[in-house]
Amino acid sequence: MVTKEEVMDALKKCFDPEIGINVVDLGLIYDIRIDEKKVDIDMTLTTPGCPLHTLIAQDAYEKVASVDGIDDVNVNVVWEPAWTPDRLSDEAKKMLGYVD
Repeated sequence: MVTKEEVMDALKKCFDPEIGINVVDLGLIYDIRIDEKKVDIDMTLTTPGCPLHTLIAQDAYEKVASVDGIDDVNVNVVWEPAWTPDRLSDEAKKMLGYVD
């Protein structure tokens, strides 16, 4: 059975093209649900109405769909709760200059 860690590893290969940081470290992944060979992902973006939301969601879909053992992927782009910089990983905070 596919694990959450495998899905997260695949999502770490999906980058926000404007920022150059992966969606996991940006804190954009809100939930991952796995049911046998089906994966449902709730994710957000840094700003509502982001013109790249379709591209980023499609890239997340493709990265996860390429994992062995997954037959179906659903990426839900959600806006609640709103994303804040508090969701950034420590590495992303360093890259963006939020911490020393």
